[in-house]
Amino acid sequence: MPRPVTVTVSHDLGKDEARQRLRDGFGKLQRQMTGGMMFKFEEEWTSEDTMAFRARGLGQDISGQVDIFPQHMRIVVTLPSLLATIAETITGKLENEGRLLLEKK
Repeated sequence: MPRPVTVTVSHDLGKDEARQRLRDGFGKLQRQMTGGMMFKFEEEWTSEDTMAFRARGLGQDISGQVDIFPQHMRIVVTLPSLLATIAETITGKLENEGRLLLEKK
């Protein structure tokens, strides 16, 4: 059974800087979501602050959305049954990588 996972990462960058960091660093988040497995990702900005994505690999489909807000970023990922068993691991990695992506530099 597919399992939705939601991660919220706080920031104080403002929407423009957070959006730019997501655009620049989404590849790293992709690798964290799939645990290093080979998935082909497609992404589409459906609005200025919302990016939808899909991934396919190993006969599995992942879908999700990232929303940028003034003080946080929300990542919602729907994991297929195979990956739902390691949802906690993926969630932890997404939280960690999301924080690193949005840290003040």
